[in-house]
Amino acid sequence: MTLLSPPSTLGTVQPAERPGTELRWSRFLPATAAEGPGLRSALWVQGCSVRCPGCFNPHLWTSIGGLVDETASLAERFVTDAVGAGVEGITLLGGEPFDQAAALATIAEAFRDAGLTVMTFTGYPLELLTEWSADRSDIARLLAATDLLIDGPYLRDRPDPVRPWLGSTNQGIRALTPAYADEVARIENGGGLDRLEIRIHPDGRVDVNGWADDAALENLLHDLGPRQDRPSPKARRA
Repeated sequence: MTLLSPPSTLGTVQPAERPGTELRWSRFLPATAAEGPGLRSALWVQGCSVRCPGCFNPHLWTSIGGLVDETASLAERFVTDAVGAGVEGITLLGGEPFDQAAALATIAEAFRDAGLTVMTFTGYPLELLTEWSADRSDIARLLAATDLLIDGPYLRDRPDPVRPWLGSTNQGIRALTPAYADEVARIENGGGLDRLEIRIHPDGRVDVNGWADDAALENLLHDLGPRQDRPSPKARRA
């Protein structure tokens, strides 16, 4: 007799609405090829109320850490850095972007206004976000400014070794605009590969971002010393 896991309740509680004048964030990369299609900027936000067991970024769960800056200034700075790096868009991850939907909407809209695309990761299912957006302009704005959405909580007992950027098989990859419709179709047909990037700083600090299973990551970093930042191998996506 096969025992089925009970349905997950992760990501089913509507996040509290927060002012969008400031953003609590952890890290920004002007250019990476490991966090979505093409060369992209990546922004990790600080704070997550979904808190999936097995998450590789538990240090991004707390809403009292990270950096706090004025959103409009950050948007201008990040867009300038992104354009200078020659990227095609930005990826928003964390942490949980929809926990700070108003601030992230401002940043996403700034990227769209600059002719760049937006990819957003969330632990909330799209169906619930759509339902909540009827009464939440912040959620509606972030959805409207997102071209490509990865949605749903990470479930560690349902790993997805096939589709790039997704941690577990319950998660969806959604083309909310035509910008990445062909990319989504290619991935759903078995195309696409994960990437992992390792940066070694002059002070010996090692930063990692992208996608790999944890064993592969440990092997890669074996001779480089302990991890200093893990924004995220395969299991991380909230």
